Amino acid sequence: MIIDLSCYPTNLVDLAWRHDGEPFSGERLIEMMDGPYLVNGKPRRIDKAFIQPPQGNTIYTWTDGELSGRESIDAYMAYTVELTKRYPDRLIGCFVYNPRCGPEAGAEAIEFYAKEHGFRMVQLQANMHAYRPDRALDWLRPALRKCAELGLLVKLHTGDGPYSIPTEWYPLIREFPTVNFILAHFGVQTGGVYCFEPFQMALDAPNVYCESGWCLQSRIVEFAKVLPKHKILFGSDTPPNEPGMWLRLLEVLCHEPPQGLNLDEDTLEDYLGNNVAKMIGLEPTAPPRSAEEARTHLHLLSGAAAKREGLTATAGARR
Repeated sequence: MIIDLSCYPTNLVDLAWRHDGEPFSGERLIEMMDGPYLVNGKPRRIDKAFIQPPQGNTIYTWTDGELSGRESIDAYMAYTVELTKRYPDRLIGCFVYNPRCGPEAGAEAIEFYAKEHGFRMVQLQANMHAYRPDRALDWLRPALRKCAELGLLVKLHTGDGPYSIPTEWYPLIREFPTVNFILAHFGVQTGGVYCFEPFQMALDAPNVYCESGWCLQSRIVEFAKVLPKHKILFGSDTPPNEPGMWLRLLEVLCHEPPQGLNLDEDTLEDYLGNNVAKMIGLEPTAPPRSAEEARTHLHLLSGAAAKREGLTATAGARR
């Protein structure tokens, strides 16, 4: 099973990054997830993805008008909710917590989206929302208490200053030992390369995990030699990234040294999705043992999806 931790489908071009072209819709994401991608010579698809709005659409802009607090939250989360309902077998909701909408309003929304819409993760983006994680403790504690209560994963944007250097999160990571924190992007972004910090934090703290995407290829080989096998999780950060290159980053671990480390395919499957599956209560799956088995599996999945779409269209016509 392949599960992508970081995808940002939208019906509105990101207001901060201003990606070119048309909005990266849910339909475009599903098409991209379907691939197929070759992993160790076997055609694969991305089976599930955590989705959330692009970060630029979660900050207050002139387009919000009079919206504030919970109204603003519900507005920026609306398309994510729509997609999780449209593709419940493929897309899992990730709630974006912006404390500037109000810490209590955000904490209440976390509970609502988890219980009413089945969201399984909360994301914190200190740079985009402009706060220091090690100082804005009262802004963040209400959300993290709720995540601890509900058993939600927490994904932390990391990799660039001034507010997303990984170790800035350490005070809260230590304060909430029952919350599983995922350090997104392995501490690497356009503004910095802090990949050794997530690596060392994941070794040190039982509740810290590393998202693989953005990590340097030579470093992921070094880290995978040392990190416990359950600590590396696949995420592509798409858009703007293309997920195939980050699948390749992990596939190379199965190659001969020095580029790889002769990783076995079962452990690779853990990195690609089974680790996350276990964290959210899904049944892990074995990797395909041959290209033919992989092709047959994709064919069956494609047929099942077409049948569901046909049934949905028929039901809509009857209404």
